[in-house]
Amino acid sequence: MTTQEVRLCGLLLQEHFGNVVEKVGTHLIRSGVLTLRALAHETKLPLDLVKKSLCVLVQHGMCTFGAGRRGPAGPVEYRINCEHVFHMLRYPRYIYTAKSLYGDTGELIVEEILQRGHMTMSSTVKTVADRLTHNMPEGQSMDYSEVVSVFSQLVETHFLQRCPPLASAGSSSSGAVDTPLPVATQPTEPESHPDCYKLPYINLTGQLLQSKHSSHTKKLFSGQPLCGDDDGIYWQVNFQRFHLHFRDQAIISAVSCKLDQSSSEIVRTMLRMSEVTTPAHAAFTQALSANEIFRALLSSYNIARPILDQYLSLLVDDPMEFVGKTGDSGGGMYVVNLHRALANLARATLESVVQERFGSRSARIFRLLLRKRHLEQKQVEDFAMIPAKEAKDMLYKLLSENLVQLQEIPKTPDYAPSRTFYLYTVNQLPTARLLLQHCYKTVGNLIERRLYETKENKRLLEKSQRIEAILASLQATGAEAAQLTEVEEMITVPERQQLESLRHHINKLDSSENQVDETIFLLKSYINSTQASR
Repeated sequence: MTTQEVRLCGLLLQEHFGNVVEKVGTHLIRSGVLTLRALAHETKLPLDLVKKSLCVLVQHGMCTFGAGRRGPAGPVEYRINCEHVFHMLRYPRYIYTAKSLYGDTGELIVEEILQRGHMTMSSTVKTVADRLTHNMPEGQSMDYSEVVSVFSQLVETHFLQRCPPLASAGSSSSGAVDTPLPVATQPTEPESHPDCYKLPYINLTGQLLQSKHSSHTKKLFSGQPLCGDDDGIYWQVNFQRFHLHFRDQAIISAVSCKLDQSSSEIVRTMLRMSEVTTPAHAAFTQALSANEIFRALLSSYNIARPILDQYLSLLVDDPMEFVGKTGDSGGGMYVVNLHRALANLARATLESVVQERFGSRSARIFRLLLRKRHLEQKQVEDFAMIPAKEAKDMLYKLLSENLVQLQEIPKTPDYAPSRTFYLYTVNQLPTARLLLQHCYKTVGNLIERRLYETKENKRLLEKSQRIEAILASLQATGAEAAQLTEVEEMITVPERQQLESLRHHINKLDSSENQVDETIFLLKSYINSTQASR
């Protein structure tokens, strides 16, 4: 791992779990694989704290464990799964996606499971129903069956999946003890488990009700309590499925910008029809006939069959090559070219970065090199229609930033400059990797700044939270307006202005973080897709 990736992992662990877990996690990243006692010795932390830290990391799927180098008879060894640590950066996006697809109930289900790492279905349903009932007006309640229905939909669409069982039943439950194991205890991949998306049976007759109280809202159960045979069956968020959804949305948005809304709806339909059947790293979606696509289109789109054929031809002929034609049966067989789409999205991102950092003329040269592959300096000047001096300065600046490469092709073995061609080129994959590291550094800086701002204004934030809690309590008891005003005035005008300024800065930092993460996701998806296609 690079220095920027290690730094970002440490900041994410610190922000979510505290300094001790951050120290253990960062040391594991740098060391690779360690036993419990070696980890405690090298970090100079008490054994009990290291055990608890490992339990937290294992609970959230960020740490894996298994038989070590000495074999099954040796001590258990631990390693960090850095990709799962990076997923914490995207937690708000996962929760927002669940809300947009499945409403408030879906949002709370995903939020609860992300906060706890993994949960049983019955525990999740109870917790979510309790939270929803608490926010409802008095006398209204949330039926368990409604929460179970949304949970089932999340499982059916593969946004939630069962945690894989341990390979050894005789191992310790947490894996956080340094004892010999009969066989490797590392859980298998979730998808390889046959019951990965099989729902357990639970009794749905339980319901939460609110009873009227002056100062507190008390929860009562009507019907039988929620119960079921799901002990030991834990569920986790399927990050890969969310990432496929993000990828599909990026492709749909790109088609909409390049062509029009109807084209994007056709591509959306194709992606929706093959979202569960297409493997995660496939270069193409499952082939679909024009007849199947027409039947699956929503009637609200008002796309007639002849119009659909015209749109499909337009998509196939488009230089972006998002859609390809693989046959003529059933009115024509079509696929979405996922790898090509990601490559085009990554290319647009690189061009945008060059334009923002170096200006439109440099971006023109960069696009020219991407399209023509190899050009001499004189050819760059002619094709880009930029004066020689300016073109030379821009090329050297891009070269110094490693965004452009210089390739030497000698006419003779002695590499004499007078008998050598000097060709400028852009290698998209290494350039994407370089930009990805810059993005990791930027996100790390944003998180550090947010933590600094929060720490500097800690007392003011705590005071604001105390006053908000007092106000909420007074409003619940029906206090008079004069009392509420008196409490509100405990925060002075300068303090209120400082709070507003702080919240504005934090919101800008959060927004910037989310925008950079979108770039990280696109570049990472393109890099993974390129590696998988080779």
